[in-house]
Amino acid sequence: MPTVGSERSPQDRGAVNDGQNRTVRPPVRAPAGSYASAMTGSGIVVVEDDDAIGRALVGTLTGQGFTTHWAHDGASALTLADTERPGLVLLDLGLPDLDGIEVCRRLRALDPAVRIVILTARHDEVDVVLGLDAGADDYVTKPFRLAELLARVRAHLRRSETADVGGHLVVGDVDIDTGARRVRVDGAEIDLRAREFDLLVFLARNAGSAVTRERIMTEVWDEHWFGSTKTLDMHISALRRKFGETVGDDDAPSRITTLRGVGYRFELP
Repeated sequence: MPTVGSERSPQDRGAVNDGQNRTVRPPVRAPAGSYASAMTGSGIVVVEDDDAIGRALVGTLTGQGFTTHWAHDGASALTLADTERPGLVLLDLGLPDLDGIEVCRRLRALDPAVRIVILTARHDEVDVVLGLDAGADDYVTKPFRLAELLARVRAHLRRSETADVGGHLVVGDVDIDTGARRVRVDGAEIDLRAREFDLLVFLARNAGSAVTRERIMTEVWDEHWFGSTKTLDMHISALRRKFGETVGDDDAPSRITTLRGVGYRFELP
């Protein structure tokens, strides 16, 4: 799939009819029995003022079976989110009317359960952290590959598969017995220290979402925490070792992805 955001994308075979409307509702809906149709709340709102990028996103998502709506500005995005109640919003931060961070904050207040992935050409880490603090679940920087974005979308929409049922929190092959404080990875029990266990539970409960270092330190260590986050890095390394993963190489495959300058994300399978 092509890269989006670095150059103008071609129109997507008429999948989008903009006209004079500020929102576009492509007629493509999930085919019966498709991956998207099997998901509850799988509708997607794309908030993007760039026509080329918007067409590429809407065309790709509808082609994959997702019911997709397009808002060109923040006000339209909030209206669509209120009327359509999507499962996920792809939110560009550079909007013509409202600041993207403020739109994110309002979307989160409108629907605490909606998944919000911010799309940003702002490479300043401060903007990413502000977006996450405003309620975003994840971020993708432009330019991005459509295949990568689709994988991220699917991961967020299937997060409901991560369930804490009967005291068990299950994410892929990681089974956490929160009551007995026991962890099994691919059926084999691993021994975790108290703080390692608490960190793993927090990451698993937020699986698929980017979480900032500051939020982890506040919620896992101490709400009044202040200072270095070096201890967090040490605990992440310990978890990776006990998972049997390569330590010292952030690019090596891992259940826990390092988001440089931001924090971590526990990956959904």
